[in-house]
Amino acid sequence: MKEGFSVFNNVIVRRPCRAMVEGITSNPQLGKPDYEKALLQHDSYIAALKECGVAVTVLPADERYPDSCFVEDPAVITRKCAIITNPGAASRNGEKDEILPAIRKFFTEDQIEYIKSPGTLEGGDVMMVGDHFYVGRSARTNEEGIRQFIAILEKHGLSGSEVTLEEVLHLKTGVNYLENGNMLVSGEFVHKPEFTQYNRVEIPEEEAYAANCIWVNDTVIVPEGYPAVEKAVRSLGYKVILVDTSEFRKLDGGLSCLSLRF
Repeated sequence: MKEGFSVFNNVIVRRPCRAMVEGITSNPQLGKPDYEKALLQHDSYIAALKECGVAVTVLPADERYPDSCFVEDPAVITRKCAIITNPGAASRNGEKDEILPAIRKFFTEDQIEYIKSPGTLEGGDVMMVGDHFYVGRSARTNEEGIRQFIAILEKHGLSGSEVTLEEVLHLKTGVNYLENGNMLVSGEFVHKPEFTQYNRVEIPEEEAYAANCIWVNDTVIVPEGYPAVEKAVRSLGYKVILVDTSEFRKLDGGLSCLSLRF
């Protein structure tokens, strides 16, 4: 179980909006998301989370922000504080203001910190391993954002370190920690020196999308349709729940992007 954080009690999600069909993507060849199908997949995602024993806060869809169902990016939640990020994608930057009321239901003002311009940071670039946070420097998360983020962590008795990204959009696009020393790695992360101390489970290139699995209270939610990843996670001894995320993949989104877990 997690070091100093043995269980998740709460999860925040936001319903997909109709405007999601105009969301940011680097994979236009996959086509535009089917909104009705995305809603059904989101229902299944919420059901899977509840099966893991967490209380799920469901925020309403926000048509002003096509990508707003990806609530992981505008905030990072640690066991000591919540950090409101400053998303690097211009069309998403306002999402940080919309997530704040939900965060305030769980954290007092002195437990809420902020990344300020010119620093940018998105939660998809942050991977929590116990009380240490790996932060990817990406097109969306810059050096100043990382500097502020690590300073906030240290203020609260936590730690962080930077990971350079060459190919992927966000850090957790290609590497995810499953607790108990186990880490799923794909592509550029297979040989990253930062992760040599973990039990790295290499994801085959053709299933690289499914490196983005999430651990919730000793169950791992795995994207549906990636048999090698499902088999690898089961072989580590975890209970597995499969959830189809095909419509969110069309917007470069995966399982971790769709929730804040704490």
